[in-house]
Amino acid sequence: MDSAQVDAYLRRLGVEYPAWPTADALRELQSRHLRTVPFENLSVHLGEEIVLEEKRLLDKVVGARRGGFCYELNGLFGALLTALGYEVTLLAARVYGDGGRLGVPYDHLALLVRSVDAGDWLADVGFGAHSHAPLAFAERGEQEDPGGTFRVAEAGPDAAGVRGGHESARAADLDVSQDGKPVYRLELRPRVLGDFVSGAWWHSTSPRSHFLQAPVCSMLTEDGGRITISGRRFVSTTVDGRREETGLTTDEEVLAAYRDRFGIELDRVPTARRP
Repeated sequence: MDSAQVDAYLRRLGVEYPAWPTADALRELQSRHLRTVPFENLSVHLGEEIVLEEKRLLDKVVGARRGGFCYELNGLFGALLTALGYEVTLLAARVYGDGGRLGVPYDHLALLVRSVDAGDWLADVGFGAHSHAPLAFAERGEQEDPGGTFRVAEAGPDAAGVRGGHESARAADLDVSQDGKPVYRLELRPRVLGDFVSGAWWHSTSPRSHFLQAPVCSMLTEDGGRITISGRRFVSTTVDGRREETGLTTDEEVLAAYRDRFGIELDRVPTARRP
């Protein structure tokens, strides 16, 4: 990512170029990302190809002012952080589903980020409703966040009796939980963006993928609430949990909601593409 691309990305987020790759700067970058770049799966329902290459992701997120799902958002955010001087490692995760079952390999992409002043952080701008700030990676106690109470802890054995790549706690997989409920299991082996192509394909095509159930677009608001379009419903949730839902009857109303609330200009309404 060259300097002009970094500048354009930072303008998209509405932040100044940080003087140093510090923990405070990382918190601001993640916070602004969650409030300006929506988590969305619209490409799946518009028939658009999802390409996990930096230039294509810049064209989509920065050039076209779109959002994306985890592989796109965290993949590109990781490239930005690297360009700003952070040490970034891409990590694969498997998301916990119904009954505590783990999802497919490469189910999710998260970021391990090292700042110059305060160690390692788990950064994630691609999971929807999650922590608003990076989580201290080495902390094993509860971490309070506007998004809930989070914990990063060594995982127990999975269904195959495996708890990581080696028989040591340091190499064990890590479970990330939110308000006492496991969210996803991180593998500590470093990955590259191309490793996640199979996960992106599965989530874009499999009848078992929740991304195929309906078009979704969601983003934090400035006050810490959340706005979401799911199918033809617009949902506004306040910071204290009060929820208002409005039906979007016409195509014009749907397109206007994407434009006015998320800054996304579409020429047609995304239609659920169920295989």
